[in-house]
Amino acid sequence: MRDNFHDDLDRIGATLIDMTGLVASAMSMATDALLDADIALADSVISADAKIDGAYQDLEERSFELLARQQPVAGDLRTIVTSLRMVADLERMGDLALHIAKIARMRYPNSAVPDELRETIREMGQVAERIVVKTGDVVAGKDLTLASELETDDDVMDALHKKLFSVLLFQDWPYGVETAIDITLLGRYYERFADHAVSVARRIVFLVTGEMPRTAA
Repeated sequence: MRDNFHDDLDRIGATLIDMTGLVASAMSMATDALLDADIALADSVISADAKIDGAYQDLEERSFELLARQQPVAGDLRTIVTSLRMVADLERMGDLALHIAKIARMRYPNSAVPDELRETIREMGQVAERIVVKTGDVVAGKDLTLASELETDDDVMDALHKKLFSVLLFQDWPYGVETAIDITLLGRYYERFADHAVSVARRIVFLVTGEMPRTAA
């Protein structure tokens, strides 16, 4: 019975790792769709979000079943509860990639991103993808050193977010209100994506040590 229980825990961990891969792919495709005004790619991201949602729901159901059937304690209980928190973060990251794809689709056949901001958005997409791939490695290896690196990666995303707004708030912004709204939303989506990845990393630290790391002042 205990062997089956720990097999179930292993499957929960595998699902979390699989979800980081799905989310990384969604973010990569969403950024490409946004910059290239690629409606087919945007539609692929939108359709694939159902798979992320399905993995989330499946993990939730299996976790609640284990809680009810096995009544785990100590480390096993912490694993299940922490996994529920992490899967919620990953599902939200998928939603943020979905939102980016929807903006790309809404502005087709044009790109929602002015030429002046294309490189910044491209960098934000690259940082987001790098962060979620690293998040998968953190989950797989319960690597606390790697988890701490995600805080630095998040700082890079925050700097890019500020750079985006420095252009957006410039008094001679020439692109109109509609584009300003798009860029505001996009900046927020990328920034929140990184925040959720950091949340996953912090929960891994809690899983290993039993203590949540302190947030930066």
